[in-house]
Amino acid sequence: MADGFRRIEREHRKILNRWIESCTRGGKVSRNTVAIGLVVLDHLRKEHHTSRVNVVSPGGEIRGARSGLATILESYSVPRSFLKEVTTRQAHQDGQRLLEALDWGQGLGGLPDKERDSVLLGLTSVLTGRATEWLKRQNLKMQLDRGQAPARWVQIIVENARDRSSGGVVEQHLVGAKLERRFKSAQIPNHPAHAGDRQTVREGDFTVSNLVYHVTSAPSRDVILKCAQNLSAGRHPILLVPADQELKAKVLAQEDEIDGRLTIMSIEGFVALNVIEIATDEQKDFFTVLSEIVRIYTKRLAEVETDLSLMIEVR
Repeated sequence: MADGFRRIEREHRKILNRWIESCTRGGKVSRNTVAIGLVVLDHLRKEHHTSRVNVVSPGGEIRGARSGLATILESYSVPRSFLKEVTTRQAHQDGQRLLEALDWGQGLGGLPDKERDSVLLGLTSVLTGRATEWLKRQNLKMQLDRGQAPARWVQIIVENARDRSSGGVVEQHLVGAKLERRFKSAQIPNHPAHAGDRQTVREGDFTVSNLVYHVTSAPSRDVILKCAQNLSAGRHPILLVPADQELKAKVLAQEDEIDGRLTIMSIEGFVALNVIEIATDEQKDFFTVLSEIVRIYTKRLAEVETDLSLMIEVR
């Protein structure tokens, strides 16, 4: 019996590892994938004889992956801060594939309850290990040369964030922090960086008076369309992109024949120019003003995002 248990344990570990490998996109396994995997294994632990109708809703979602997610994560010692909710359709598809690969738990049917649960707990430990690695990631720490220009400092921040800041999370909150520092009397909205994908009714990422700011790490036709809608509504759109994406943004605007009606700037230049202007107006040195913006950035990030490893430290 012991040999049979070890064989089943090895087979299921291989199945899980193959599934993780199949979910690896861009060299990374998303938090959504880890979370949905834990939800699936939790179902199998609680229901010995499960089926699609018991686990998958008519809409294709894994049951418990929304309202019960925080409780499930915490039951495996993964804090709520790891993920607020599974928000992508792809995560639910990944979950269904894992259930199918595990044959809906049928391969564990011959094991006594204690050994069956031992196998499943071993699988959850693989996923909680992934979560722990992610939670241990260090903040973005940067040593800046005080002799360099503010534009170079902002460039270093953007470049260091690029591998972690999927979808422009750092860029959006950096611009938000700069606007909050610059327009102290204005109410600068603070949204999760990916909320714009779902809340398409928003004019842009930030609106100040008649200006609508759009921040993206990868300009596309969609953001150009939003800029065109701003123009139709009598507002002036400002599209902010990394310096190496500025030409692409201008070409896209030219193709839609609005290039002469909107402002396109690099994030680096936009933030740096304000650092210089604020420092001059308030008789402060450039690095002090940048540090103030970074502190505001950290506050804004903590208010709406779960990936706190994106906090920035500049020295």
